[in-house]
Amino acid sequence: MSETKSGIEKSRYDYHRSILLESNASHDPFAMADQWIRDAELEGIQDFNAFNLVTNGLDGFPQSRVVLVRGFDHHGLLFFTNYESNKGKELAADEKVGANFFWNTLERQIRIKGIARKVSVQESDSYFKSRPRESQIAAWASMQSNVMTSRTELENRVTEYTTKFAGVEVPRPEHWGGYRIVPNSFEFWQGRPSRLHDRLVYHVDEDFNWFIKRLNP
Repeated sequence: MSETKSGIEKSRYDYHRSILLESNASHDPFAMADQWIRDAELEGIQDFNAFNLVTNGLDGFPQSRVVLVRGFDHHGLLFFTNYESNKGKELAADEKVGANFFWNTLERQIRIKGIARKVSVQESDSYFKSRPRESQIAAWASMQSNVMTSRTELENRVTEYTTKFAGVEVPRPEHWGGYRIVPNSFEFWQGRPSRLHDRLVYHVDEDFNWFIKRLNP
């Protein structure tokens, strides 16, 4: 029987959408990251605000998963999750994280390193109230990262909390809320032909001044 290959080895695509030079890069990495996220939204990319969050696992191995950024400004990147999930436990043990945005049609990515800390109760409450009711119920029903015996177990908890909060506002569970990643490093990557990509890295000094370095592709 002949072996069928997937085509991974021969997959090739030359990047040519744009360029990234120091002359067209902002001196403010927050402003530049915000613009690139807006560009992804204008491009019509589904989940343009999705990024890969990397934490230090309790077993010593890095852990990664895709989450959605729900706020971005000079204070950092805001996302929400279950504090009792694996990522919540990992963040409680080690605040250092990595974040990676990738938009294939724009041939761009942003890599960020920083510190993730819980936001205030008020900020978590405010965002929770903005969520669809079904998502609010899900925050109560899902024992995120815990093993289930079957999907029926989860569906039964959804029914339980739907009944419990029928006719009233769904409160935010204490185990659910936000984190803000405060960056100390940004890398902006723009794909270029022949794999000669543009890479600009922003580092912050002890006086909170940002400076740029160009890296080899």
